[in-house]
Amino acid sequence: MRLFLRVLGTWLLGVALILLIIDGTRSLGASQLVFTSFADNWAWLNADSLAAVRAFVAGRFFGLVLEPVTEFIFACPGWAVLAVPGALLAWAGRSRKTRLFVRHDQI
Repeated sequence: MRLFLRVLGTWLLGVALILLIIDGTRSLGASQLVFTSFADNWAWLNADSLAAVRAFVAGRFFGLVLEPVTEFIFACPGWAVLAVPGALLAWAGRSRKTRLFVRHDQI
């Protein structure tokens, strides 16, 4: 299970790094800070699935509570939305035991 968490966390961090590089390149081209929202990144990748997720959240029992939360998440930069869970998953999948180092005189 820890291996799966580390692989998924590393994958999310890698995608977040790619999105950060894209935003950095756009910022250099525009000579100002440019942050692409998570919704814009998702719409660029697959707009139909983004519309399906928004319709799913709106149709739920707690839709009135969930819609502002999801819209806040969709408005955040895409690299930040992926980096936070990626770092948390990588941290959760870390090795629990402490590393013991042996000095040469203990051999």
